[in-house]
Amino acid sequence: MVTLKDLFMRKLIVVSAALLTCFWAATAFSAPPTSFSQAKRLLEKHIYPTEEYRESFYCGCTYDAEKQVDADSCGYEPRKNAKRGKRIEWEHVVPASRFGKTRACWTEGDAACTTKSGKSYKGRRCCSKIDPEFKQMEADLHNLVPAVGELNGDRSNYRMAVISGEDRTYGACDFEIDSSRKVVEPMADTRGDIARTYLYMQSTYGMPLTDEEVEMFTQWMVDDPVSEEEQLRDARILQVQGNTNPHVSVGF
Repeated sequence: MVTLKDLFMRKLIVVSAALLTCFWAATAFSAPPTSFSQAKRLLEKHIYPTEEYRESFYCGCTYDAEKQVDADSCGYEPRKNAKRGKRIEWEHVVPASRFGKTRACWTEGDAACTTKSGKSYKGRRCCSKIDPEFKQMEADLHNLVPAVGELNGDRSNYRMAVISGEDRTYGACDFEIDSSRKVVEPMADTRGDIARTYLYMQSTYGMPLTDEEVEMFTQWMVDDPVSEEEQLRDARILQVQGNTNPHVSVGF
């Protein structure tokens, strides 16, 4: 039986020479980004800097330096929001609510989370202001990918799942949503990447996963093993962000 530990070790073994070269070539790591806005700038400049890297995560659409989506490159058709479907947005693979909703700043707010007019607020806005660990999690580059804006909005904070008999509502883009269950099913080629991201967030920040998720993500990693592109993305992130947890391998 393949275990999570086996898969982690397999990830280490298949790390490419290009990734290792990139690792040792870095004379010093930059500090991890301290805000979501800073993370977005780093993603554009260092992680997806040129045309060869610019491809949306869920649909595989190419996009330009202005973050305008080429729908013809992937067969994407807007479901409803064509305006938002024309642009790339930065998507949290693990939603911010998943690692934020149990924090006091999210549920209760804080004395520092008050507008100029004296109105209190809580949730993500408050955590982004006063909680250092949340800010690090929100800005972690391993958990951020370019996504077609409409899909980013439609996905919301829904869980990952396998959906039986789903409708295809985005043209050729293989991304399905079951709003009644609040789940989404990504295309097969991204499932291993998604699984490794969830396990990275679990290992790095102690974010809990359900037994069902562990079982599903384990299978996704088997079915969609680490690709060279994923390794090279990990290497670029390592140069910019460093390893946020010395006990966790790149990309977990």
